[in-house]
Order: sequence, then C-alpha cells, then structure tokens
Amino acid sequence: MAHITTSVEYGIHGLLWLVGNDGKALSSREIAEIQGISPSFLAKIFPKLEKAGIVTASEGVRGGYRLGRPADEITFLQIVDAIEGEKPLFDCQEVRERCVLFAGGVPGWANSGTCAIHAVMKQAEKAMRDALAAQTLGEVASRFSRKAPDSFFADFKEWAGERQTTRTARTGRPARDGPS
Repeated sequence: MAHITTSVEYGIHGLLWLVGNDGKALSSREIAEIQGISPSFLAKIFPKLEKAGIVTASEGVRGGYRLGRPADEITFLQIVDAIEGEKPLFDCQEVRERCVLFAGGVPGWANSGTCAIHAVMKQAEKAMRDALAAQTLGEVASRFSRKAPDSFFADFKEWAGERQTTRTARTGRPARDGPS
C-alpha cells in the first residue's frame, strides 16, 4: 500500500453503483461510462476485485458485474488490497547499516531491534489499515444515499435499464457483453 492510486478511487466508485443496482449486473463499459472514465482502464480493475471475491462476473447479453457479497461485508481495506496488492507503506532499506562512520563494521547498537524510523512507519500503516478496515462499502453507500435526492437514484435506474434493454436488443453482434 505504498501509494493508493486512482484505480482504488475508480474501483470504489464503480462498486457503489453495484450497491444501488438491485443485484442487476453492469458491464465494465457501463460502470466506466457512468463515471466518465476510460472503459479499458476500468476493465483492468474489476478482474482484481473479482479475484478477491468482492464482485462476481457473468457473461452473456445480460452479463456483467454484481457484488460478490453484501456491501456491509466489504471493507475499504479489502478493496484497496485487492486492487493495489498488500504492499507495505514503507520499505525499510536499513540505511543505518550503511553509515560511512562504521567503515564496514556495523556495531551491535546501530542495528539492534527495529529501526526507529521503520517503527513509526509501521505504526502509521497500522492506523491507516485499521481505519480502512473499519469502513464498509455499505456504510459509505448509505451515507451517499442520504445525501443524494431520490430522483438521482430513479435517474440511475432508468439509465441502467436503458443500457440493459440496448444490450438485449442487439442484433448481428456477439452475445458476449459480460464483464468487458
């Protein structure tokens, strides 16, 4: 978790659309379109979420992504780790062992125990991971739903329904429109 990238932001926003979609699948193209981002960029994010069990994917004309489990059981930490991998915030290089004053012979006092700088970084990482683990997708979706007017959700359902109808009404095209 050296740096939380825009992939996490786009992934979480995409997941929020699935929370409010009554279990209906959305393709990665649709999730990207509603966010105004590149479909190819989003198509790299959702397979990672699928591998982690956060979403499930189905193929076919009505295929796409759905939440893999209830939103209240999906933490932000799980999402971050699925997208970014479980990388440490700080990668200690044991600089204390390379001090020129030691002339190649590091005294025991210099490198015994955990590096004080590394200890601070580990503490910071733990606090951040604990904070991310304490927030669920469901809680954030609930806060958002209290903020947005009901008409917004009605507009979304209409928009998603139109996309679903368009996908099922296609002729002369391959039926596969699932996760892509």
